[in-house]
Amino acid sequence: MTDGRTFKLTGVALALDGAQMLDQICEHFVEHAEVGRSGHSARLASKLGVANIRLQEPKLLIELDCPTEEALQLARTSLAEHMFYFAGTDPLELTWSETAARALPPNLHEVTVVAAEDITPHMRRVRFSCADVTPFIGGDMHVRLLIPPKSRRPVWPGYRDDGRLAWPEGEDELVVRPYTIRAVDRERGELWIDFLQHPAPGVRTPGADFARDALPGDLVALLGPGAGGLPSASSILMIGDESALPAIARIAAEAPAGTNIKAIIEVADAKEEQPLHSAGRLDIRWLHRSRYPIGATGTLSSEGQKALSASVADTFVWVACEKEDVRAMRAFLKLRGHDKSRMYVAWYWEK
Repeated sequence: MTDGRTFKLTGVALALDGAQMLDQICEHFVEHAEVGRSGHSARLASKLGVANIRLQEPKLLIELDCPTEEALQLARTSLAEHMFYFAGTDPLELTWSETAARALPPNLHEVTVVAAEDITPHMRRVRFSCADVTPFIGGDMHVRLLIPPKSRRPVWPGYRDDGRLAWPEGEDELVVRPYTIRAVDRERGELWIDFLQHPAPGVRTPGADFARDALPGDLVALLGPGAGGLPSASSILMIGDESALPAIARIAAEAPAGTNIKAIIEVADAKEEQPLHSAGRLDIRWLHRSRYPIGATGTLSSEGQKALSASVADTFVWVACEKEDVRAMRAFLKLRGHDKSRMYVAWYWEK
C-alpha cells in the first residue's frame, strides 16, 4: 500500500538516432508493459509505474512516475540498461534529474546454498536459503544469478550516473546468468533453481559449473525477480525445451484448480522427463530429440504451431526455447492475430 504519493524522475537521452531508439523501446517493451504510441511520443505502463518518452530531436525526453522509490529506481535502471543495449556501438548520453538514492539495487538478495542434487542426468537443482522469500512468491519468476569469484569477499553491483548498474571488474568480476526460480518454500525460507547441465562439449557453462560444484554455505546473490510472470488464464498452452522446463513446471505447480494446461516439451530422451504436478488439468506431450531423424530441425516449432492452430482464441500461449524456433512461432502467432496480452514468447538460448 502507498499513501497516494508518487515518485517522479526526469531524464534526457541524446542518441545518434532518437526516432529509431524510440521505435526499439516500443517494440521491446510491448512484451512487458502496456505501450501506447502517438507520433513522436510513447507511454509505457507497467507494475513499476509509467514512463512517458517524447522525441524532441535530437533528444529523447523521459518522465518516470512510480508508486514507490524502489519502483522508480528499478524503472530507471531497466530503461537505461535497454537503451544502451539498443544503442550498441553508437554513442548515447543519458542524464537524470537526480542520482540513485541507494548504494545497492533494491532488488538484490544475498542467498546461501543449502544443498544440491541431480534430478535428471542433465538437470541439477540447487536450494538456497533467503532471508525474505516474499518478493519471489506469486509474481515474476526470472532472476539474474550473481556468482562471485571463489575465495574472495563478494562485491555486488552499484549504480552508474546514467542509471545503469555498475558491475565490479577485475578480480571482483561476477559471473551473471539468468535463471528461473523453480519453487519457493515459504516455511523453510528457501528458493530452488534448476540448472541445465549442457552435454555439448566445448560449450562454456559457468552457471552450470557453479551448480555442479555448489557446496552448502556458498554465498551468491539474486537480482530480481523480474519478467516471466505467472500467467493467469483458464486455458494455458506451453511450448518449450529443457531450458524452459523449470518455468513450465513452476507455472503448472502454481496454476489454480480448474485451469486447463497443455504442454509440449522437447528434451533429449525419456531420462530427461520430469514429473510435473498441478491442481489444474495437465496434459503433457514429451518430444525426444533422440528419436528425430538425423539432421532434423524445427520439430518443436512445427509441433508447436500445430498445437497453436488447434487452440482457442482466449488461450494464454507461453513459448520459450531456441531463438529460431521462437521466431517461427512468434511469426505464426502474429499471422494468426493472437492477442498480445495473452502470450509470453521469449528465446532462452541460440545456436
